Amino acid sequence: MLSPRADRVLNSIIDRYITKAQPVPSQSLIGEFELEVSSATIRNEVAHLEQGGYVTRPHLSAGSIPSDKGYRYYVASLKEVELPMPEKRLISHLFHQVEDDLEAWLRLSATVIARLLGNMAVVSLPRPQNCRLRLVELIVIQENLVLMVLIFYGGRIREQLLNFEHSASQSILSAMAVKLNQHYCGLTSQQILDKKTELSPAEEQAMSVITRIMQTEDEQAYQEPYLDGLHLMLSQPEFTLSQRVRGLLELVEHRGLLKAIVPPKTADKTIQVIIGCENQAETFRDYSVVIGRYGLRGDAVGNLAVVGPTRMVYPHAIAAVSYLASVLSELVTELHGKGKNEALVQNEAK
Repeated sequence: MLSPRADRVLNSIIDRYITKAQPVPSQSLIGEFELEVSSATIRNEVAHLEQGGYVTRPHLSAGSIPSDKGYRYYVASLKEVELPMPEKRLISHLFHQVEDDLEAWLRLSATVIARLLGNMAVVSLPRPQNCRLRLVELIVIQENLVLMVLIFYGGRIREQLLNFEHSASQSILSAMAVKLNQHYCGLTSQQILDKKTELSPAEEQAMSVITRIMQTEDEQAYQEPYLDGLHLMLSQPEFTLSQRVRGLLELVEHRGLLKAIVPPKTADKTIQVIIGCENQAETFRDYSVVIGRYGLRGDAVGNLAVVGPTRMVYPHAIAAVSYLASVLSELVTELHGKGKNEALVQNEAK
């Protein structure tokens, strides 16, 4: 644990380095941060911080650069920060401009985070561990043609046209949907296949299509996330050397980015901050990642992350990711609740 003065010196070094991306001379801390102590005292404090591994110096006569340990101490000591109200209003306005569609929200979230923070944003779709069926609805279109609406846990909706051998009235289709929901609601595709249920030929046809769609959903669980702001991050001084970004570009190109930045075991905390060497992937040892989870608790969750240099404006990044995650969680919850009715209204209008 650092003394109050050492804590203040470290915070001053970090704040200035975050702003200017240049080593911080001890002398500059006196006037700029009004620490009201002698230069010798400041130099002693900086020396102790260096001995403790909180800062480093490129060479003896250079100023100080925060280490990963210094950033970790800094982040741990941060008080809860609220996103400024103008930025909250902007986010609210932007989300009101897009349609009620999960993928549109995620694309917008990536763009908003990237622009607010000047770094790369990564947003993944909310996914359960395995796709589970929540609701089946069958709607007659014309004679033998039926629209099947599938709602999965996590708020995702899929539609599929079916051609039945024999025509069926809406009342028959509704009764069929009730039966399928009673037997298969909450199950994965494998559980559905393993369950022995007596079905009519039309019901078997419907369930064959349902399990095929669910298996496709499972295969896409690690599909490419929504990405924005890569050019913003790479324009910063840390990344002017091509060798520092080559590994990152390879991950983006080969769609391995999401697995590289999300820890294999996500903590219970809503927000995680992973700094430099704490990253599991060696490629990310020069980066910091602020990750937020959103979605339906205990059901399907997605990840929203900002990736940038360790010289990140952590209070703003944490506040922005936290707020966007809460907004997405509310939207996903609303979509999950009204998904059935909206799907029916839209398709009846067709």
